[in-house]
Amino acid sequence: MSHPQPPILSPQLVEMAYRQGAFPMADGEGEIGWYAPDPRAVFPLDRFHIPKRLARTVRSGVFEVRINADFEGTMRDCASPAPGRMSTWISEELVRIYCDLHHQGKAHSVEIWRDGHRVGGLYGVALGGAFMGESMFSRETDASKVALVHLVNRLRERGFVLLDTQFMTGHLARFGAEYIPLSEYLRQLKTALTLPCRFG
Repeated sequence: MSHPQPPILSPQLVEMAYRQGAFPMADGEGEIGWYAPDPRAVFPLDRFHIPKRLARTVRSGVFEVRINADFEGTMRDCASPAPGRMSTWISEELVRIYCDLHHQGKAHSVEIWRDGHRVGGLYGVALGGAFMGESMFSRETDASKVALVHLVNRLRERGFVLLDTQFMTGHLARFGAEYIPLSEYLRQLKTALTLPCRFG
């Protein structure tokens, strides 16, 4: 008796999963798993908190912000080893899939540059009025935080209503991220997907 083969990972399959509240991550062997945390961590866009010191850094212009200048490079920077994180859930297969989504206008990067070098950034998937944040990295103090501030400002300006951060960290909680039940997330997602927002 043959066993059914798992579906081949594709941009279409990943997009369909996002639209249903799930997302992929790879384990240490590169095997893809699907996740829909309950509760789900999100940023209420109308209550995003920017500490005063960080607001001064954003206004200072010490960093240059670029949108989608090097999506693949940003994703690979997010996958690179960092203090306290020697492994990554971002496999080569996922890099290929998200780069395809980027070329379709559905995945985007917010990049922080200084002196000609990318020193921080983040990437995620935008569908309708929802942005699903995937990962961020920082090589200089505050670089990823500045990327997050610019992301939130961009989403607000363009009428987005949902910023999904998937899992909670102390870093994200300081900016106002909160847990909501998965059922509430799916309700908000359903509404967000009907909106004609454009990230790029």
